[in-house]
Amino acid sequence: MKPQRSNTLYKAFLEGQELFAILIDPDKTQPKQLPQHLKKLPNQTTHIFVGGSTVQKDQTEPLVKALKQHTTLPVFLFPGDASQITNTADALLFLSLLSGRNPEFLIEQHVKAIPKLISTNLEIIPTAYLLIDGGIKTAVQRVSNTKPMAQNNIDAIVNTALAAEFSGKKLIYLEAGSGAKQFVNPEIVRAVSRVVSIPIIVGGGLRDNNTIAEIYKAGATMVVVGTAFENNSFKS
Repeated sequence: MKPQRSNTLYKAFLEGQELFAILIDPDKTQPKQLPQHLKKLPNQTTHIFVGGSTVQKDQTEPLVKALKQHTTLPVFLFPGDASQITNTADALLFLSLLSGRNPEFLIEQHVKAIPKLISTNLEIIPTAYLLIDGGIKTAVQRVSNTKPMAQNNIDAIVNTALAAEFSGKKLIYLEAGSGAKQFVNPEIVRAVSRVVSIPIIVGGGLRDNNTIAEIYKAGATMVVVGTAFENNSFKS
């Protein structure tokens, strides 16, 4: 079977829905911990993302299988590399790290993923991943050996996002990084949303619904919360 290439997030974008994802890192959460974790999900949660920058081999699939047993929410893969892909999820963000110039994360990991994806049932969503400076050195920086884009360089961010859409990407992911001190400035989200016609996801450093409301108002279709959920500091 050929990979499904529909985009459920695009439908939400067209309808003006506000989507909310909790990111679960297989390196930090064991399948047996999920029932307790899922009880803490914020009421507005619409999706579960699974992935991390340095997940060990064979940890993702057991976690996704356990998630599917305990929740009916869609489970999207947010993989740091091809080893984290499993057909047991609902969808895959096929990430290209366009903020950097490391070919490993521009094309090499994609090629490595093809044997797993050639006959998958996953919804595959080509996604432009832009790492924005969140005030700390993130795991993404260390693993990818790339630098984030400066928050005050809005023109470069906008041009990169538009180049991504022109190149066929179906999502723009603006990421400040896990545990970021500074979330992506809503002005960046607003500037990008003015020029692209595809959904925008924003993550990193988001800790409360007031900030998230600003991000939605600026034009995001989805926000993603990870660290604040892990350490029970998210304020709903």
